Amino acid sequence: MHRIKITVIGAGNVGATCAEVIAQKELANEVILLDIKEGVAEGKSLDMWQTAAINHFDTRVIGVTNDYKMTENSDIVVITAGMPRRKGMSRDDLIKINAKIVKDVARKSVMYSPNAIFIIVSNPLDIMTYAAYKALNRRSKNVFGMAGILDTARFKSFIAEHLNTSPKDIQALLLGGHGDTMVPMPRYTTISGIPITQLIDEKTLNAIMERTKAGGGELVKLMGTSAWYSPGAAAAQMVKAIVRDQKRIFPVCTYLQGEYGLSDIYLGVPVKLGRHGIEEIIEVDLNEEEKKLLNTSVESVRKTMKVLDAMNLP
Repeated sequence: MHRIKITVIGAGNVGATCAEVIAQKELANEVILLDIKEGVAEGKSLDMWQTAAINHFDTRVIGVTNDYKMTENSDIVVITAGMPRRKGMSRDDLIKINAKIVKDVARKSVMYSPNAIFIIVSNPLDIMTYAAYKALNRRSKNVFGMAGILDTARFKSFIAEHLNTSPKDIQALLLGGHGDTMVPMPRYTTISGIPITQLIDEKTLNAIMERTKAGGGELVKLMGTSAWYSPGAAAAQMVKAIVRDQKRIFPVCTYLQGEYGLSDIYLGVPVKLGRHGIEEIIEVDLNEEEKKLLNTSVESVRKTMKVLDAMNLP
């Protein structure tokens, strides 16, 4: 029987949370948590492993400092490595720093795990997924980014809060880039099959959608740092869909080559996620307003892609 091995690169809050959820849900036999800072991954992994007897899981969690040999033959590599944006740092500065990091760790990982599926979580998400794809030079169906699951989770949580109902019954969809130009889709949002537009008035729904778009920023203002519980859990949910070949339909940052009339761009759209990574890109019908909003998001992402290309990073 094939033993499942998953590597999470970056032992910060998001990476550590992702590794912990993977372990607790027993999605792998072994999880390797890798970081560049001496002792951090080792310490967090040891702490996690010591919860195994309490939380009743068998997944072995191992932390390493920059030792890619330990990641050998991973089925999935989750990349969360990168720097948060600091005071006085421009968006272009952040792109340059994190693109170098993502490209470097992607190339080192694929040397030891040539058949791995890569999930990118590093920010700015769409552009870092594009950077990893360029560095890996492989099938785009095996290189994609986590954004839509997190964004829809925020959307669902705000809806559930407003209606005082269970988030379990809510299905939602967003398209576009990860950030202010994301496109929540109320026409494709339901609660147990009931259209959300029948349960929430337009003004309130618009306010919820705006809060969703600014969801990351809201948390930064509250904590002074980026979120980690929800992004880590969202990445782990993608891992689960792949490992268990669930064929789940999720909004995922994927490379479009003609879908939605778009080409050569990484963008969030619904896909079928299974053992082979992205097994199908699903095209939903859009009305004129939705197309307009999506095009605004596309322009924003393309602008950032051009910034990265102009840097001519190795």
